[in-house]
Amino acid sequence: MKKIFPFFSLLLFPFLSFSQIKLPRLISNGIIFQRNQDLKIWGWASPLEHIIVSLGNERIETKADEKGNWKVNLKSRSAGGPYILSLKGKNEIDIKDIYFGDVFLCSGQSNMQLWMGRLKYIYPKEVESANYPLIRQFKVPNEYSFLGPNVDFSEGIWTPVNSKTIPDFSGVAYFFAKELFQKYQVPIGIINSSLGGSPIESWISEASLKPFPNAYQELNQFKNEKLIQEIELHNQTQNKLWYQFTSAFDIGNDKRFVKAQFEDNKWANTLVPGRIDSKSPFGVYWLRKKVIVPASMVGKNALLELGRIADADSVFVNGELVGTTSYQYPPRRYPLGSSILKSGENTIAIRLISSGTSPELIAGKRYELTTISDTVSLAGSWKYFQSVTSNAIPSQTTVRWKPTGLYNAMIAPLQNLSIKAVLWYQGESNVNNANQYGDLLKSMVLDWRNTFNRPNLPFIIAQLPNYLPSTIELKESAWATLRQQQLSILTLPFTCVSNNIDLGDWNDIHPENKLDVAKRLARIAYPLVYGETVADATGPICSKAENKGNYILLTFSNAQNGLQIFDNRVVKNFAIAGNDKKFIWASADIQGNKIRVWNSLPTEVKFVRYAWADNPMPVNVYNQIGLPAFPFEIEVH
Repeated sequence: MKKIFPFFSLLLFPFLSFSQIKLPRLISNGIIFQRNQDLKIWGWASPLEHIIVSLGNERIETKADEKGNWKVNLKSRSAGGPYILSLKGKNEIDIKDIYFGDVFLCSGQSNMQLWMGRLKYIYPKEVESANYPLIRQFKVPNEYSFLGPNVDFSEGIWTPVNSKTIPDFSGVAYFFAKELFQKYQVPIGIINSSLGGSPIESWISEASLKPFPNAYQELNQFKNEKLIQEIELHNQTQNKLWYQFTSAFDIGNDKRFVKAQFEDNKWANTLVPGRIDSKSPFGVYWLRKKVIVPASMVGKNALLELGRIADADSVFVNGELVGTTSYQYPPRRYPLGSSILKSGENTIAIRLISSGTSPELIAGKRYELTTISDTVSLAGSWKYFQSVTSNAIPSQTTVRWKPTGLYNAMIAPLQNLSIKAVLWYQGESNVNNANQYGDLLKSMVLDWRNTFNRPNLPFIIAQLPNYLPSTIELKESAWATLRQQQLSILTLPFTCVSNNIDLGDWNDIHPENKLDVAKRLARIAYPLVYGETVADATGPICSKAENKGNYILLTFSNAQNGLQIFDNRVVKNFAIAGNDKKFIWASADIQGNKIRVWNSLPTEVKFVRYAWADNPMPVNVYNQIGLPAFPFEIEVH
């Protein structure tokens, strides 16, 4: 992780570092500027240096101020290119291959950050053959600062989409950009400013955090560089000691357990997928399985799939290391060269490190060995042995996620750039304080609008999808609460929320279906950003609940042509409660764009919930466009 402090003078006060014209990293070869908006060009130079800026037939002269800052405003332009931006002062700079189109700031945490390289097995043709030179991404480096807003990034270039570059593109942002490019045929620029695990507080400026005393107090603590150094040294020491201990006492580290001839008949049995039972779960485990490979698979490239593993793993086939993953979330897909498999018995060995959670090979994923024509199942009984028993790694402080740090380093340097709209996909890291999320989200939207000096800057919010195991038990849900909080952003103008309640995976916080997420975001952009008339751009939203005596009547917006039951069965996932909020399941049926809900309660019905769970039972209320109804809780009037 790159920290801000070594670059303090460069990023906060760049005029101290050079004595001739310098442009920000953003303004570089291949940039896409926002069409039909005022164009700002800015940078630094020697104090009072005379500068000439030229773009096409336009030529402007300016002078740097006493601190070396300068800025000019150029005329807006319609979509097109290429252009060359020329600057002349003590030195000369030419920025080439410039286009004008639509620029989107795509931000949030891991589900926005998730790159196409991680999705290559889901979208192989897309990754192999993508070629859109006028879809370009600027990937903001993952940096943080607590000492004030930065004015530039330490690195970054504009990259066009092709088969070599696409693995590094945000999956959501790429598919969104592709939808718009194919529809409007204008260049699309993506500013990918996202970081996995980041809470929303890290993306809000200091001034806008003042109404949130806990976050504001924490920010002030982290203005202390010495504190950060102490924390990072502590983290590094704890990690180093833990891994040194587990490595030193792991008797399998001499590779004896990966060899085919090793006798594992005294090891215990465990089922894969499944959790490994242990009274002391943390430490190192070894798992082994012998599988019979048919001759038809030998001499061919193969793929070893081991679902997801908590926490980390190194995998060996016939004694050869074929892949390793350092944390629990990525799917384990390890390609095998054509020389690894042999006809008959093959040995697979896994070194599993459990540092913070119980050791588990997650259910509901693929555990297979495949070639183009054959498949060998790896599910079932495996031998295992716990070679090291340890405590969990001590809890650690992640500095880069602290309040305002990412705003200062990853948003503030963008403020002079005109953009079309913002896509925001974040919330997983705020589930533990879900009730406050709506206020934080509204503050962030207003904060960024102020940063970009665009009071009506459109924001499209990707609502959290379904996640974790389903249950028929009615109980409180932090995930449902946060989704409701996300929906509260609609009280601000020029905002909209996309519904993803049917696009998640119960066993994966990073669902791989990013194409449909992007399509729904794009469908919202057509009316919100481009001003088109689009019926039912989002899923149905419950807008009113009325007590009709024998039933509650719910009215929905975004259901212009009525509602439908997607699977032609009964309407599911509705519950009702009185003032005590003790919910019971309720029956429901559809009446055009309304739903009747009923059940017998000893008291008057005061609240109705729909799909109120981490991962509700499969939702089946949709509008006629095929978009699901938003989960909700509503008070009855």
